[in-house]
Amino acid sequence: MLEIAQSVNPKNPYVISRGMKFPKVPEIMGGRIRASLRDGGYEAKEAECVLRNVKPDDTVIELGGGIGFMSTLAATKCGAKAVHTYEGNPRLIPYIRAVHLANDCTHVEINNALLGPRKGEVDFYIRKNILSSSMEEMEGNPPVETARIEVRNAKSEFKRIQPSVLICDIEGAEAHLIPQLPLDGLRCAILELHPQWIGPEGVNAVFQAFINAGLAYYPRFSNKKVVCFRRDWHVT
Repeated sequence: MLEIAQSVNPKNPYVISRGMKFPKVPEIMGGRIRASLRDGGYEAKEAECVLRNVKPDDTVIELGGGIGFMSTLAATKCGAKAVHTYEGNPRLIPYIRAVHLANDCTHVEINNALLGPRKGEVDFYIRKNILSSSMEEMEGNPPVETARIEVRNAKSEFKRIQPSVLICDIEGAEAHLIPQLPLDGLRCAILELHPQWIGPEGVNAVFQAFINAGLAYYPRFSNKKVVCFRRDWHVT
């Protein structure tokens, strides 16, 4: 397990991005990620969509916690009343906790788990580029480790949390997972699509799932592979 305190240089511990602190842990962030964080380019399209859509009375469910960037953004910059993040990679969990601690995020729940139609376990593929790890096999991008990760019942978790906003970046698993989620209670969803892996059929499956739940594609806040769906198009 990653030891955050032993990896951080106490004289220069953080990269600052959009006013948020990210511990400089070499095992997590290489030079490209550090530069992207510093110049505001890290997940910029998704971040702008989150900033424009998440409100203080929202409860956010995030699938694909990554380095804790979006959960911290939603909690600190948008003021969401609660954020529940799910990340399958066990190597990232200590880092996400460190990011939340550094940014005084006291209302974010971290779950080292995935969602699915029923409880169980699934293989999760941890890759050399830790942020490309996923539950999907990728040709030409073999894992360095395979972990068995808890799968929680999606309907039970949505009922427990009662989210109003979904944020999702799960490296190609969206085509399989999104149609299985109970999306009817959402007012907004923000996803990064991966058409290079899911193809046109996968993209259509994602769009159809939101259409069936009564949400519509919202072009104003969508940007290429980052897509926004809203139930109400009234902009405040």
